[in-house]
Amino acid sequence: VTKVTVPAVCKQSGCKSRMSYRDLRNFTEIMRALGYPRLISMENFRNPNFPLVAEVLTWLISRYDPTADLPTDVDTQQDRVIFIKSTAQFIATKANIRLNTKKLYGADGYAVKELLKIASMLYSAMRTNKAETESQTTHFTPSFAELSNKSTELKTCRQLSSQITAKGAKLYQLLGKEVDLRELRRSAISRAVDVDEIEKGVKQSIAAVESDIHQVTQMLDNCASDEANLSVKIERKRQDLERNQKRLRSLANVRPAFMEEYEKLEVELQKQYESYMEKFRNLSFLEHQLEEHQRAEQDKLEETETNLKRMQLRMQEAEKRMIQDDVTTDGMLAVVTDEFPNPKEPRVIGSMTADGIESDDEDTGSLTSGTDRDAEGGLEGMEEEEEDGELLNEDDNSDDF
Repeated sequence: VTKVTVPAVCKQSGCKSRMSYRDLRNFTEIMRALGYPRLISMENFRNPNFPLVAEVLTWLISRYDPTADLPTDVDTQQDRVIFIKSTAQFIATKANIRLNTKKLYGADGYAVKELLKIASMLYSAMRTNKAETESQTTHFTPSFAELSNKSTELKTCRQLSSQITAKGAKLYQLLGKEVDLRELRRSAISRAVDVDEIEKGVKQSIAAVESDIHQVTQMLDNCASDEANLSVKIERKRQDLERNQKRLRSLANVRPAFMEEYEKLEVELQKQYESYMEKFRNLSFLEHQLEEHQRAEQDKLEETETNLKRMQLRMQEAEKRMIQDDVTTDGMLAVVTDEFPNPKEPRVIGSMTADGIESDDEDTGSLTSGTDRDAEGGLEGMEEEEEDGELLNEDDNSDDF
C-alpha cells in the first residue's frame, strides 16, 4: 500500500474553507490505497457529482461497518436530504466525526474535504492494523479457541451496533417530523370544538361509506349476472362440442364416395412410378456408358495425334541429317579429287602444239569423267543409306503403333 500523507487540516478538528489540489490528490490516493474498485479522477469533482459522492459515502460506511443499514435512494431531493442526514448521523455516532452536511450535499470539491475525514480515519486504522498484525505474527500465534470466541463476540457486537444505529436513525427521523407535528397538534388542541362541524364531517363520512357500499353491491350484482350469462354460454358451447364430436364419429365410419376408384388409381400410380424409376435408372446407366465410350475415343484420338506428331518430327530430323550428310559427302569428294588426281592418265604440261592442247583436253576430260564416276558412286551409296534409314523409320513407326 502506498503511503499517503494525510494533511492535519483534514482530521477530526476540521478542514480548510477552500478546496485545494493537494486535498483532491490525497483523497484519490487514499481511496486507491483502501481498495476502492472505481478509479477516481481529480476531474470528477470539478462540477457537482452527487451520485459519485453517494457511492463513495456508501462504500466508506460499508468498509467501516458492513452491517450498516442506510437508505440508498438518491433520485429525489427529499431522498438525497435523508441520505446525507443518515450518513452524517451514522458517522457522528460511530466514528465520532462531525461532517458538514451542506458541503456533502453540494457534491463538489468542498465535499472532498468531508469525505477525506472518513477516508483518512480508515487509512490510518488500516496502517495501524497492519503494523499490529505484523508484530503479533512475529511474537505469538493465538489459539483456535480464542479466535473463535473473539469472532463470536465480534459478530454479537456488530449486530448490536447495527440495531442501535438503525433505532437511532429511525428515532432521528421521527424527531425530525416532530417540528411539523407539534404545530399541528397545538393548532388542533387550541381550536374550539364545534359539534356541528363534527356532526357534519361524520355525516359526510357515512355518506361516502354508503356510496362505496352501494357501488360494491352493484358490482356484486353485475358479477352474478355475468356469471349466469357465462354459464349459459358454456352450456351452449358444450352442446355444440358434443354435436360436432358425434358428427365426426359418423363421418369417420362412413366410407366416402369414389374411394375404390381412388385406391385403384393409387395402385396404378405406384406401378407407373416404379416403371418410371426403372427407365430412369437404365437411361442414367446408358448415358454414363456413352460418356465413358466417348472419353475413351477421345483419348485414342489424342494418342494417335501425338504419335503422328512424333513421327513427323523424326522424319524431319532424318531429312535434316541426310541433307547434312550429302553436303559433307560432296565437300569431301571435291577435296579428294583436287588433292589426289588419277595417276593412270599422264598429264602433259607445257606443250605448245595442237596435239598437246588436245592431250590436255583429253586429260582434263579423263579427270572430269573420273570425278563424275566417283560422284555417281557416292550418290548411289547415299541413296542406299536413305533407303535403309526409311526402312528403320518405318520399323520405329510400327513399333509406336
